[in-house]
Amino acid sequence: MEAKTNIAPTTKEGIVTFVNGPVIKASNMRNFAMREVVKVGPKKLMGEIISMDSDDATIQVYEDTDGLSIHEIVTGTGEPLSIEVGPGLIGSFFDGIGRPLDALLESEGMYISPGTSVNMLNRDKVWDVTPVAKPGDLITGGMVIATVQETPLLLHKIMAPPDTEGELTWVISKGQHKGGEMVAKIKDAFGREISIPMIQRWPVRTPRLYRERLLPNEPFVTGQRVIDGLFPIAKGGTACIPGGFGTGKTVTQHQLAKWGDAQVVIYIGCGERGNEMTDVLEQFPVLEDPRSGRPLMERTILIANTSNMPVAAREASIYTGITIAEYFRDMGYDVAIMADSTSRWAEALRELSGRLEEIPAEEGFPAYLPSRLAEFYERAGRVVTLGGESGSITVIGAVSPPGGDFTEPVTRHTKRFIRCFWGLDKNLANARHYPAISWIDSYSEYAEEVNGWFCSNVDPRWGDLRDEVRQILAEDNKVQQVIKLVGEDVLPDDQRLVAFTAFLIKNGYLQQNSFGSDSYSPPSKGFEILEIVMEFYQKALGLVRKGIPISLIKEDESVDSITHLRELSPDDKNGFALVRKRINAHLDRVAAERTRKLGGE
Repeated sequence: MEAKTNIAPTTKEGIVTFVNGPVIKASNMRNFAMREVVKVGPKKLMGEIISMDSDDATIQVYEDTDGLSIHEIVTGTGEPLSIEVGPGLIGSFFDGIGRPLDALLESEGMYISPGTSVNMLNRDKVWDVTPVAKPGDLITGGMVIATVQETPLLLHKIMAPPDTEGELTWVISKGQHKGGEMVAKIKDAFGREISIPMIQRWPVRTPRLYRERLLPNEPFVTGQRVIDGLFPIAKGGTACIPGGFGTGKTVTQHQLAKWGDAQVVIYIGCGERGNEMTDVLEQFPVLEDPRSGRPLMERTILIANTSNMPVAAREASIYTGITIAEYFRDMGYDVAIMADSTSRWAEALRELSGRLEEIPAEEGFPAYLPSRLAEFYERAGRVVTLGGESGSITVIGAVSPPGGDFTEPVTRHTKRFIRCFWGLDKNLANARHYPAISWIDSYSEYAEEVNGWFCSNVDPRWGDLRDEVRQILAEDNKVQQVIKLVGEDVLPDDQRLVAFTAFLIKNGYLQQNSFGSDSYSPPSKGFEILEIVMEFYQKALGLVRKGIPISLIKEDESVDSITHLRELSPDDKNGFALVRKRINAHLDRVAAERTRKLGGE
């Protein structure tokens, strides 16, 4: 899809006058445009103009500038940094500026030569195309012209560019066609003929258009109990997962990618270590989509930009990912983006800012860090597309604060633009409690907005139960501080019951194994577990108030079985009913024995 720009192609040439790593300066640049992509030096290194001053321009280069010298030539391309969108995106691996890694491996081997340029999408690959529009139809931006069954899990919709309007005069025939072909021709109001290709282009820094923004009142169900039950996120919502090294950010994002309620998943490895991205590239192709049994890659796109790659490309990688997400959103799909991690992206901004000799703000980050974060997260949302479909982009960004300090600038500014905060706790991770999402530090501002959906589709008491559980966990936090000082034995039994109930919630509900049968837990199963826990608490509290010791209440096999409820299948209604029956029988027995003793006395 073509976006209108004010950049005009030019044959003028600039001259390199300054080189500082990925930042270069050039003169004779008066006829170039801001944000225009240029080719630098004899190797044609790809760069982008980021500032202009009279006849001089500053360029950030997306490749290694070793060997580049002054007086070398800069040529323009006439367009901003753009990517190709069309059939072939799904199941592919790209670098930060949209180059396909498999094609680079085939042409370059293990090491990419500077200036290497390959098409993002294969124009010779044959697709089975089915037209859905016919000559004579009035076509407007966003309307679907033809479809391609790109993978067994995803129907690719070829749409008219957003700025297109006119009468369809020709459409591609049903059958096998190459990706480089045209799919339609349109005559606009001025009589001009516009050709629509199967593979189109869009500038990554320009948000794609939509018709209307919708309220985020439908949850993005993740299958992770601590998220769906306590800190839910809406479709089209924004969330961040901050945590120190080893707290489980990457594994949590893998879980969300695998189990999240999205038709398309885009994973952006932004500045991560090479071995971590290698794990992603090896693991994702063999993961199975749990809903269809098909390979997960049939609805996944991976963007890999490791920490040893040029920092300018790292800065561009999240824009590449969000633009692809908007493209599939416009087809009417729910898209999830996992950005791992935005801290490395912010570090790239800091390095580029330093080389540009800009005045640094806190901890050396540029003063425009908040606005750049806002630009990224604001492109999330649930919308009515130009074609009249409903689609969404849910953005989940990992943050890697040094030393797990949530007050550092990237985490603090990110919290301004997201509404769901899943803070990872180092102590929980060290205790092997996963996911290590802190129930004290985390929050969700979507809980009230998605409450109606949960009440309609899970249980009308969902909101009340969630509030009760959060209150127990908050009270337990205070009780634990006392226990650390004086020990549990001196506490009154009602406070000991709070601590024990919180123990059941933490170990029977909040903990979840990422690799076993409990890897996915539907909201209905989580509600069942919490309901049993809170029924136990309310009944036990009544017994404690009657003077029955907490030791008699909790010391029974039926109570211990609460922590194993998570191992039951969601469909095992008899299993949950049996545990509930045994607990009630135990508590009734304790109450009866207490009554009998009092009567005997």
